[in-house]
Amino acid sequence: MKMTAMNGNDAAAAGARMARVQVVAAYPITPQTPIVENLATAIDKGDLKANYINVESEHSALCATVGASLVGARAFTATASAGLALMHEITGVAAGCRQPIVMPVVNRAIPSPWSLWCDHSDIMGERDQGWIQLFAETCQEALDFVILSYRLAEDKRVQLPVMIGIDGFFLSHITEPVAVPSQEQVDAYLPPREPHNLVLDVDNPLAINTLTPPGLFTEIKYQHKQAMENAAVVMGKVFASFAAAFGRKYSVVKKYKTEDADIVFVAMGTMAGTGRDAVDALRSKGHKVGMLRIISFRPFPTEAVQDALKEAEKVIVLDRSAGLGSTPPLALEVSRAVPDKSFTSCVAGLGGRDVTIATYEQALSVTGKTGVNWLDLKEGE
Repeated sequence: MKMTAMNGNDAAAAGARMARVQVVAAYPITPQTPIVENLATAIDKGDLKANYINVESEHSALCATVGASLVGARAFTATASAGLALMHEITGVAAGCRQPIVMPVVNRAIPSPWSLWCDHSDIMGERDQGWIQLFAETCQEALDFVILSYRLAEDKRVQLPVMIGIDGFFLSHITEPVAVPSQEQVDAYLPPREPHNLVLDVDNPLAINTLTPPGLFTEIKYQHKQAMENAAVVMGKVFASFAAAFGRKYSVVKKYKTEDADIVFVAMGTMAGTGRDAVDALRSKGHKVGMLRIISFRPFPTEAVQDALKEAEKVIVLDRSAGLGSTPPLALEVSRAVPDKSFTSCVAGLGGRDVTIATYEQALSVTGKTGVNWLDLKEGE
């Protein structure tokens, strides 16, 4: 493998290029635009043989991606924030039609107030639409997750689309060393798509996503539920095969010094890297703390979370989404998984605000407080 310096957007685009996507639907939105720009360049240079569709909106981008997937193509798009919100109607179509699309979501706050910067309010708005959702922490993962997501999505037992959360600017625009596999390695790991469902064919016309009466609707949704449960099993096999092919090991959760920890922080995305540094800093002060990073938010890895937190006395969850009117999304899932633990819910990093070691120290200081604790609030505001 060749080590190359690249940012998260370029890494995601490289993953799509090496996955040999056949259709790219493109509409620009900060901070994901470089992904589809990069793929446009690759197609122009002849490095990627694919159809590139310039569309008039994000809604159309996902429509085009669904259409391409329905005729058997390996399809790709990317979006963020308000663009993902505009896609909302079609995210249900993509998942309900069981199309194995891969779509990086370069996380950016949903307005208002208007923001260009990162939080998870965009992708959390889609958490119940039936997509698999993985959260990357590094540029390496931005590349790897695109490749392995196609293997997962296209598995006969799954046939579901995947969103890959890439924190806007914190990851999308940061440059890191990335181990780039050869095209031959990727081809050996990810063969061409073999559609397992019916595909659209002009010689054999059929209707897709037709009006469905109540007598059939629930059963179709139940099949979708079963596919998501299958994804939880297949994901482990995909991670294992990826490790065998490329030497990098992934899992649905990532533990750091949790074995002897009395208190464990839980977070997703780039916040988790800061969390590991915070664990080291707090341990140097005598606090027995650990860090649990959630990689697969959908399907949620309940059993893996329970196993990772079994020795902890207290759990502190940091959400990058406000969860207005209820418990924030990650805290809701973790509290359901370990209802017997002393539990603290915190909100941090909204609208691109930095999550620092001091943020984790503040989270530790509110341990045991009920309700939702908003961290790093400025006094008087």
